[in-house]
Amino acid sequence: MEKYYLIGSPVAHSKSPAMHNCAFSKLGIDAVYGLIEADESELPEVVDRLRAENAAGWNLTMPDKTAMCSLCDELSPAAEIGQSVNTVKNENGRLIGHTTDGSGFINALKQSGYSVPGNKITLLGTGGAASSILIGSALEGASEISVFYHRPTSAKRIRELAERLSSRSRTVISFHSLDDEDAQRREISESSLLVNATSVGMLKEGADGSECPLASASVLSGGLYVYDVIYNPPVTRLMQIAAEAGCRTENGLSMLLWQGAEAFRIWTGREMPVDHVRSRVF
Repeated sequence: MEKYYLIGSPVAHSKSPAMHNCAFSKLGIDAVYGLIEADESELPEVVDRLRAENAAGWNLTMPDKTAMCSLCDELSPAAEIGQSVNTVKNENGRLIGHTTDGSGFINALKQSGYSVPGNKITLLGTGGAASSILIGSALEGASEISVFYHRPTSAKRIRELAERLSSRSRTVISFHSLDDEDAQRREISESSLLVNATSVGMLKEGADGSECPLASASVLSGGLYVYDVIYNPPVTRLMQIAAEAGCRTENGLSMLLWQGAEAFRIWTGREMPVDHVRSRVF
């Protein structure tokens, strides 16, 4: 039996075991997917243990994605650009690191009928999700991406990432403050897709999900596709405001599903039965 895991802290809430075990069962693959609670300081020991037991592969979530890079023998182009790994394949003891967040986002958009190449995107946020979306969209051929940051210091890493992207993509990337309402209005009006990759609007300790990352609801107009990577709550305040403005909206469950499907393909060489998994897990 092949063994796969999700490593991170916390991981108990994750849908990944249900997704992958459902897919393994449907396709008759003799494999099991489990959870390992570990932070960055514990990760090298965990990876050594997984090598020793010849685990077939594993996923990583926060806070371990960056730390995994130095423990891999090889990185995919997207993982190298973003210095982030969320999927590892063990090829006879050689660890190949991938990031499937960006490709998962792109595939989620494709399933919704949106095509990235040649289009302008406005991206809110500079964290791990935003970085993956920026890389995936640029490599997919977006014409422009306008990135909005909360603090100049928080934009430092993603600016460096954009510099690394410049040799691999012709996408024009610009940076603006989330507090700049005029910039939001201008950039969003020129975009066909608005993505919220911040945690603003998420249900979590100390937040009731009622917040919105936009400076003003008036920056939205009909015809825009609004994608919120948050899926708890299923309909965020941003999505409510966007729907009232006549925009098409979607939450991040589809990105979660498709990044898992890409990891499944990397590991098994087979396509995840996405419709089957969606109907039983989501």
